[in-house]
Amino acid sequence: MGVNCRARRYHSIVKSPRFPTPASNGLAPRQRTRPRLVALLLAALLVAPPLPAQNLPNLGDVERTELSPLMERRLGERIMLDLRRDRDYLDDQPLKEYLNTLGATLVGVRPDARDKRGDAVVDFDFFAVRDPMLNAFAMPGGFIGVHTGLLLAAQNESELASVLSHEIGHVTQRHIARMLGSQRQDSLIPLAAVLIAVLAARTSPDLASAAMAGGQGLAIQRQLNFGREAEREADRIGLQILRDGGFDTSGMLAFFGRLQASGRAYSDTAPAYLRTHPLTTERMADIQARISRDRYRQVADSADFELMRARARVLQDSSAEGLVQAARYFDTQLQQHGRAQMLAARYGLSMVALRQGNPKRAQALLDEAQAQQRNANSTVLASHGIEIAIADRRANDALALAGQANQRFPLSRGIASQYADTLLLAGRNDEAVRYLRDQIQLYRQEPGLQQKLARAYAAQGKQALQHLALAESYALSGGIPAALDQLSMARRAPDASFYDQSVIDARERELRAQRIEELKEKELR
Repeated sequence: MGVNCRARRYHSIVKSPRFPTPASNGLAPRQRTRPRLVALLLAALLVAPPLPAQNLPNLGDVERTELSPLMERRLGERIMLDLRRDRDYLDDQPLKEYLNTLGATLVGVRPDARDKRGDAVVDFDFFAVRDPMLNAFAMPGGFIGVHTGLLLAAQNESELASVLSHEIGHVTQRHIARMLGSQRQDSLIPLAAVLIAVLAARTSPDLASAAMAGGQGLAIQRQLNFGREAEREADRIGLQILRDGGFDTSGMLAFFGRLQASGRAYSDTAPAYLRTHPLTTERMADIQARISRDRYRQVADSADFELMRARARVLQDSSAEGLVQAARYFDTQLQQHGRAQMLAARYGLSMVALRQGNPKRAQALLDEAQAQQRNANSTVLASHGIEIAIADRRANDALALAGQANQRFPLSRGIASQYADTLLLAGRNDEAVRYLRDQIQLYRQEPGLQQKLARAYAAQGKQALQHLALAESYALSGGIPAALDQLSMARRAPDASFYDQSVIDARERELRAQRIEELKEKELR
């Protein structure tokens, strides 16, 4: 799978009991298209001919036979700027936190994950994409995306971990860097657009296929396909990661086996994961042989696994019809009498009620879920309680809940973000500014923190600082023109001090230089 984006059109989930259609899964069929992504794909693939290496920006060491880690990371970040602006990129803190916690557990068992100084060799970033198709993908620089459909299809946490482990294997073995490095720099810019087609092809397959039909597109596509040796190596690394991480290694065989069986039965509508990550009989046999030496171990899922599957089901389709169908699914799940399933069902129903504008029912359902949960030490349930209190405009309750959760879960970035929201809701703007400035020092690349800081400055009446914070937020999101506009507003603000003007001047020079580089790259496309 990885960075593979095949030219063949993608279809919906396989029509089988194991892989239900969107309708049977409580989801309305999606009719949206993504013209911005498709336009980028067409512009990069059809307008520009292959580019001479000497005209491309210098992203790193080009004398090596593979991309340098710096070049690989910058290419991934360039792609992520576009993906984060996509409507189906799920900027959902609980789900993002769960995937990154699970991913960190898997990466942490790799002996080559850190250098001699203890620094991470690859800064992995796991994220979710709203899509019912069964897919996951790795991109340059350690960015790994998971479709909500795959999260729902995994029957246990070991199966989900097996997919993440396989993708981690591709990244740690630098399969992407080796493939791309063989082409030097002459294909990096159109290649970025091809990688964006991972999402574009999902909802506009005809346009994406047309873009890929050009000679240049097909040539790049052939470069992206992982070879059999790379796939087997990723399997081997993934199994070792699963084993060392304490997961059930049979989860990989079980999940891939179900996908393979579905692909044989429904060849025209095979899961997207099989289309982008083809399985062979030899690979399955190799996986079977490797796990046959492992003792059977029953591994319990984490407390958050079922909760996150319920959350993904609601987030996958938040339309009125989608929420109704999700509620029906959770009502059925309540009858299964499994403790984890019943807890997840109550949590899911509470999420549905909140999104239907009924915070009182949402709170009642959450109270039932928390009463069932013997171990109340759950960031997911705590976060949802804060979410309900904020939606119900219970400022004091929200602040109290967030303060308690922030003390219990000091490393949770989602809880930290909610605590800032409750400070703002309660009108404690001075505290919000101090807290957010501390958070920004810890997490410098999060535009959401800068947006909240701008709100806090606005509430204080500090116009110059408000526009400066907004400028940083836009810059982190890739919107340099908008950031420059905000700096101009900050310069004209009546309360801009001499120090503020100096900061504005320095930041404006940096962003203008960055903007010039961006324009040069666009000209080369």
